[in-house]
Amino acid sequence: QVQLVESGGVLVQAGGSLRLSCAVPRSIGSFDVMRWHRQAPGKQRELVAAITRGGLTRYTDSVEGRFTITKDNAKNTVYLQMNSLKPEDTAVYYCNALTALNYWGQGTQVTVSS
Repeated sequence: QVQLVESGGVLVQAGGSLRLSCAVPRSIGSFDVMRWHRQAPGKQRELVAAITRGGLTRYTDSVEGRFTITKDNAKNTVYLQMNSLKPEDTAVYYCNALTALNYWGQGTQVTVSS
């Protein structure tokens, strides 16, 4: 079992920035893709950003140009830099590691006030 641990979620004003971290208990190079998802109240969980083992990135349209996913292989940590935050970014953000299996964290709450 691989337990991912997210951190960094707080209450922030619209227009502000935030960086989420995801600590992975083993080499992130062992995973094909690392992803960030989010789930807002009453909505389905959605994919926000992804980064492959080779460093290719992908974003959902609503965060393109505002969010950046990166990883630090030496620290086994994945980050989500979020800029120009909007109230609609309010959600629980989950880290996800994908290989033959899917591993998830417990989530971290991000609240953006207007």
